[in-house]
Amino acid sequence: MITVLKHGVTKQQRDQLIEWFEEQGLGVHISEGQYQTVLGLIGDTSRVDEELVASLEMVDSVKRISEPFKKANRKFHPENTVIRVGDVTIGDGSMVMIAGPCSVESEEQILEVASRVKAAGAGLLRGGAFKPRTSPYDFQGMRAEGIELLLEAKKATGLPIVTEIMSAAHLPLFEDVDIIQVGARSMQNFELLKELGKLHKPILLKRGLANTLKELLMSAEYIMAGGNEQVILCERGIRTYETFTRNTLDLSAVPALRELSHLPIIVDPSHATGIARMVEPMALAATAAGADGLIIEVHNNPPKALCDGAQSLTPDQFAQVAEKVRKVHAALQ
Repeated sequence: MITVLKHGVTKQQRDQLIEWFEEQGLGVHISEGQYQTVLGLIGDTSRVDEELVASLEMVDSVKRISEPFKKANRKFHPENTVIRVGDVTIGDGSMVMIAGPCSVESEEQILEVASRVKAAGAGLLRGGAFKPRTSPYDFQGMRAEGIELLLEAKKATGLPIVTEIMSAAHLPLFEDVDIIQVGARSMQNFELLKELGKLHKPILLKRGLANTLKELLMSAEYIMAGGNEQVILCERGIRTYETFTRNTLDLSAVPALRELSHLPIIVDPSHATGIARMVEPMALAATAAGADGLIIEVHNNPPKALCDGAQSLTPDQFAQVAEKVRKVHAALQ
């Protein structure tokens, strides 16, 4: 249930109403916008007299919410959530580009890629240290050493870093990571999501291979219910019967999630297509669809990449894509 307060309600009046709700065993999520305040009631609201609440002079309207996700719901939080990482903002209408290799392979590699993508306009550096691979014989990442190399690249370039976590046991290694990524395979690792809910740093949550948007938002809810409301949603393609591309990029997810949720939305055209030459058109399409950002794989030598070289752009190719993305984004403003 949400209760929308009238414009001009005093803090004392609001606090009295919140106290009354809490006395009935409800949690209250407060969303203060420019023109109105929304109180989201969490818990068993069946005992709340909707007509009584609506009759209060300070109340503009009362609505019951049928969706199971509450904190991630736009009805609870009409204003877009804006997440700040250093000098980078995500969700404020700007276009953020996150770029870097699928996996960190060496100090020389990550430093070169980091400097090149920054020069091309990337705001954050991505790189895999822990790699979930389908085959146990494939390269699994440099693990703790990979995170150390990412931090070196951050120190050299100033770019905040994004890297994927696979287990809550690894959390101590992620203390200095700016954005923790939850990969598609871990989207419904609920115990991991609960632990991430205890943190105070942004979480980039990727949609699972065959998960619905509702399931993605319920996974976001797990993190937010723990107290961490800095969640970024990521559409990275879903598994369909089509085999030409690695996955099928569901760009309708961008406007759909925008309608359902206030959380920022980014798109991963690299994992969605699995084909480097298709990254540019899908990146441009995602920009036109209204995404808040893109996460793109960039490697200084894709043919020799230890992971996902087929979908990785060279730094020069990324620079070209980034320039076109900026032009599309500017045209839409």
